Amino acid sequence: MSLRPRWLQGSRQGVYFNPGTSVHFHIITLFPEYFDSPLSCGLMGKALEKDVLEVSRINPREFTRDRHRTVDDRPYGGGPGMVMLLDPLVQALNAMPPGCRKVLLTPKGKPLDQSLAASLAKENDLALVCGRYEGIDARLEELFDLDLVSAGDFVLNGGEAAALCLMESVARFLPGFLGKQESAGEESFSSGLLEYPHYTRPEEYAGLKVPEVLLSGDHGRIAAWRWQKALENTFRQRPELLTTRPLTSNDLDFLHGLQKTRPARNLYLALVHHPVKNKMGQESTTSLTNLDIHDIGRVCATYGLGGYYLCTPLKDQQVLARRLLSHWREGPGARANPDRALALAGVNVVSSLQDAVENVESLAGRRPRIVATSASGAGDIDCGQVFERLEKEPVLMVLGTGYGLSDRVVQEADNLLTPLRLLGGYNHLSVRSAASTIVDRILGDFA
Repeated sequence: MSLRPRWLQGSRQGVYFNPGTSVHFHIITLFPEYFDSPLSCGLMGKALEKDVLEVSRINPREFTRDRHRTVDDRPYGGGPGMVMLLDPLVQALNAMPPGCRKVLLTPKGKPLDQSLAASLAKENDLALVCGRYEGIDARLEELFDLDLVSAGDFVLNGGEAAALCLMESVARFLPGFLGKQESAGEESFSSGLLEYPHYTRPEEYAGLKVPEVLLSGDHGRIAAWRWQKALENTFRQRPELLTTRPLTSNDLDFLHGLQKTRPARNLYLALVHHPVKNKMGQESTTSLTNLDIHDIGRVCATYGLGGYYLCTPLKDQQVLARRLLSHWREGPGARANPDRALALAGVNVVSSLQDAVENVESLAGRRPRIVATSASGAGDIDCGQVFERLEKEPVLMVLGTGYGLSDRVVQEADNLLTPLRLLGGYNHLSVRSAASTIVDRILGDFA
């Protein structure tokens, strides 16, 4: 394939024209040979042979002005590696046909997903800029209207591998690319879900049988089974995807019936009333409040947490809390409002944070990771990282009353959670609101 764009060489028709039923990829790369094998085999190779898509590979060295064909230089400010020069890339992009959509493959870009691929498939021309070395001179983004696209949160040697991912995902939307056009609509992510499992001959292998429903010939049952399996695969492997598409009541009923190890059971909350700070920043003790007991208890029950601990050394406060809990769990309150009894079933009254830690350890079989919370500071763990810890160990999230946890509680904790509004000017949520937000950010809808 030529390194120079076809419209610069002249086409058989004499003018460059794309009817909109195919895409012309213009790959701007220092290593055009990188694409030799991927573009010569499989569906991509067949699509090029059938003119379902077109590919031009443009080497920025063709647009250099010195005899060494220089395309990089040292970075201003020092540092390792080299940076790709502006001018060869500018000249290459200026050579693109009118209306060409320009994509820069970069780690800071928008994640490549099925929705973005579908959008790009509507274009006649796509220029794919593949960076190398330490990157590209940042002024390129100011000179051109570029779509910044990332193949994922990992490091590659350059943009070429990401460009191949993008090209294949886009090409699958083009008429004539797939053997059966409906195949594109049945694959993972097309419906917002992961795909259902596939089987082929033989019907039994090593004692493993093909599901009976697939052999029944009943297309209605098969379609229902495949949809449920897509739901199940998504629920077990990528539950966050379930929040991106509408679910029917039948879908929800099916998901409720699935058994799954729930990380939420490894998360515990402790509401500390001593030692906490007063308005002057001194250590003090606060009183229990009815709303904190009820509302945070309801949060814990809603998200399926392992337990909720009210930590106060004051005996009269402990007596008051137990009397209140007894009223709602076994007394008249339970008979009048059974839902409230369920909400408060996981609430425990203890004398200290250490008592809460020991209780969690007795339940979980190991000491919990203690994560303190604060409205100030940068923190050293975020909600996503807490969720990852739940797969490995119990976590006790510690919330403070008054004006926040005392410094010694924060210092003795294993981690400090990043504040909810890290860049906000006003960061004074009630502890009930903070508890709700933290738990939701950690667990989401399907954990």
